[in-house]
Amino acid sequence: MASDNNNKRPHDLLSELLEEELEAVNKLIHERMTSEYAPRIPEIASHLINAGGKKLRPLLTLASAKMCGYGGQHHIHLAAIVEFIHTATLLHDDVVDESEKRRGRPSANLLWDNKSSVLVGDYLFSRSFQLMVETGSLQVLNILANASATIAEGEVLQLTVSRDISTNEEIYLKVIRGKTAALFSAATQVGAVISEADAKITNALYNYGDALGIAFQIVDDLLDVEGDSKLIGKNNGDDFRERKLTLPFIKAISSCDANEREFWKRTIEKGEQTSEDFNRALELMNKYGAIKKTRSIALKWGKIAKESLEAVPDNSIKLILINLADYVVDRVK
Repeated sequence: MASDNNNKRPHDLLSELLEEELEAVNKLIHERMTSEYAPRIPEIASHLINAGGKKLRPLLTLASAKMCGYGGQHHIHLAAIVEFIHTATLLHDDVVDESEKRRGRPSANLLWDNKSSVLVGDYLFSRSFQLMVETGSLQVLNILANASATIAEGEVLQLTVSRDISTNEEIYLKVIRGKTAALFSAATQVGAVISEADAKITNALYNYGDALGIAFQIVDDLLDVEGDSKLIGKNNGDDFRERKLTLPFIKAISSCDANEREFWKRTIEKGEQTSEDFNRALELMNKYGAIKKTRSIALKWGKIAKESLEAVPDNSIKLILINLADYVVDRVK
């Protein structure tokens, strides 16, 4: 049995370990995304929620609560909240980015329309806040409300800096800490808070989620540049075509000469792109070791995530979370 487990991905092990709780989360999600008057809401929401995502964020909430010995039922609410917030942000993101694929399937805005995607995203946000209130915890409400605001701030910051080639690594980190890591850290933190874990454990799980979320987003940005499009569920170079300045591009631009800078100005700032420009961008990233440098930074954040758990007592879930941090960054080793 041990060898079988060694061959399984960490999030699959979490799904098996937390199978009953995850079933309860899925049941609650489907109950709360229904609408008596607007059948399009569950149609669009279920298109994304049932698209085969890993449910990583709600799993982190369930895992944190179980690791901290929680014996109630509100961790089910919290995991559903986290998934609703995540799904809402994806619906909004695909409209903003004019995306056509999500998780290997046509995006909701393509199948329906932008207006429906935005409004269903709003509905899911509203549902998440109703569920927050049901937990009866002002601290939980505060954490998740702050995370929701931080996610929106991160998205708006990305929108305002994405086409400015003077954007640096510090700004990039602010963007991804907002748009991605904020929900990871909230997911792990609220599991500890609802369990009334001591501050040392709660802070450790918050720091783990923060570092894991940063590593996760850096790896996603790397996979957009060099990943298998069939595995990642979207086309290579989408970030380049959408003129998003992710870390591999920032690394290359920071080292380029004057002529190369003109290339980045034309393609990213002005949006004047040809079909061959992404290949040229890849050449420049490889020339300056931008991909390798970005990979090193992802590995660093994975290491920070693992070290954050040193304050947590040893147990089987802790080991899976440590392996999860490795798995996230191993995708680009």
